[in-house]
Amino acid sequence: MNGAAGERALIDDVLADPVNAALAARLPSLELPQCHLTAGCVFQARWNRLAGEPPGHGVNDYDVFYFDDADLSWEAEDAVVQAVGALTRDLGATVEVRNQARVHLWFEMRFGSHYPRLRSAREGIDRFLIRCTCVGLDVASGELYAPDGFEDLDNGILRPNAHFKQPALFRRKAEDYRRRWPWLVVAE
Repeated sequence: MNGAAGERALIDDVLADPVNAALAARLPSLELPQCHLTAGCVFQARWNRLAGEPPGHGVNDYDVFYFDDADLSWEAEDAVVQAVGALTRDLGATVEVRNQARVHLWFEMRFGSHYPRLRSAREGIDRFLIRCTCVGLDVASGELYAPDGFEDLDNGILRPNAHFKQPALFRRKAEDYRRRWPWLVVAE
């Protein structure tokens, strides 16, 4: 399901998870620039509905991306992490917050490969290892960002992302998803 109907259906799937719904309602109060709810808590909401699983099934954490290049210090990002933590503590879920303006500073040390400096939160979403997982919900506007559409997401097809080729990391991530949703298909 593509187009406006596919977008609305995915937003409905995302907000069916009470943690996602709470995050979407609460995060705008922090006025984080380019703030998106993204990664597994978004695309896995679709897989859960398609598989007949309850909202939140298999979701390890809830990812929040924002982009603030005014202060690239760890202290500035940590202040946002602490603010989000205080805002969401009652949800009983792990919320991972990352300033996408800083990823290039730590990525190579953590994952062993170069990562270019990003210009937006959406560029961070564009670099997920698996193409159909490049989705995010802008919490200020409610707009869904899905540059590759929904066809592979709806069909459970896991393809490497041409914008961020990491074959070993792709395989590891794809197999992790297949452990939780065995009907997914890896297409390299």
